[in-house]
Amino acid sequence: MTSTAFDAAALAASSATAAPAVALTIAGSEATGGAGAQADLKTFQELGVFGIANLTCIVSFNPQDNWNHRFVPIDQQVIADQLEATTAAYGAASGAPSVLDTVKIGMLGSPATIATVASALAGSGFANVVLDPVLICKGQEPGHALDTDQALKARILPLATFVTPNHFEAESLSGLRITDLESLKAAAVRIHELSGAAVLAKGGVRLAGPDAVDVYYDGETLEVLSAPKVGEVAVSGAGCSLAAAVTAELAKGATPLEAARTAKLFVTAGIRNRVASGAPFDALWQGGPR
Repeated sequence: MTSTAFDAAALAASSATAAPAVALTIAGSEATGGAGAQADLKTFQELGVFGIANLTCIVSFNPQDNWNHRFVPIDQQVIADQLEATTAAYGAASGAPSVLDTVKIGMLGSPATIATVASALAGSGFANVVLDPVLICKGQEPGHALDTDQALKARILPLATFVTPNHFEAESLSGLRITDLESLKAAAVRIHELSGAAVLAKGGVRLAGPDAVDVYYDGETLEVLSAPKVGEVAVSGAGCSLAAAVTAELAKGATPLEAARTAKLFVTAGIRNRVASGAPFDALWQGGPR
């Protein structure tokens, strides 16, 4: 008969392990699992961080309508309740062994949600606020999308300590047209000047050339992060996972530049080991670096 008794010594040793760093994502749920809060939590876990998700909306791609988004916002009181519970459990006054001081903000989706989240963050004492500035929800009514964009720039961008815009978002935030590496650098500098935050502006596959290039700028250091392109088509979840990797590394105590470098390596490996499905796009696999 085979024994399945626990190894008491091993159990005691594992119990003595230091508590992991904690990070929060405030984001939407994306039904296929490739992006949004699902991608964030998988990234946190892979990088050794205890992840918490507070949902702002539920997004389901519609295969009957060119895979546009079906967008359902979460009730504002429910969003506020999630944030209240999370900060009570892990915030500065909670007594938790690992204090929650790092948050990633993903898709908010409406001016009302932006106002709710901005109010919660204003008095929360987060040391690191990573903004993945989702400015467009494909399938949203244009007027609503514009209102959301303007509210995000006015209410959330000033709270950010680190911003990770993609090509389109970097153009929108900076007001500059990005066509090459030099204009991407200029946009990163401009976004820092507007926000005061460290910036990781993503060129990705959208700039010509053999490499996927991103630009980091924090007011002092400008660094180009480059890796050979893995195909010429964007992969679902790459932007979410990049920002989440930055968030995880900051939660563990990395500097912003160290976090950007690690995030670039993490996402490149995840794109290389992408996951295909019946959808017309592949998804990044957070386990790719293993």
